[in-house]
Amino acid sequence: MLFCPTCANMLGTINGHCNSCPYEFPISKQMTSRSRMKRKEVDDVLGGEETWRDADSTAITCDKCSHPRAYFYQLQIRSADEPMTTCICAGCAYQWREN
Repeated sequence: MLFCPTCANMLGTINGHCNSCPYEFPISKQMTSRSRMKRKEVDDVLGGEETWRDADSTAITCDKCSHPRAYFYQLQIRSADEPMTTCICAGCAYQWREN
């Protein structure tokens, strides 16, 4: 996108004319550019691996890897009538909700 240096309105993409003032920017070739944005690092909202060291756990079998232990926490995601308990497998970190 190009902007007019006199009135700061966006210039037309086909002809380069400003719709608000007499400014013209002759477009002789296609003008494009690409840039890769750097992804920001995602913060672990649950506290990271240190939190799970002392977290509550229970003897429940993981459906994915059959590990006999899982951590659990309660997090209200939707309405009050839906289950809140979420389990995380201690072996493979698979997550599921308990009903």
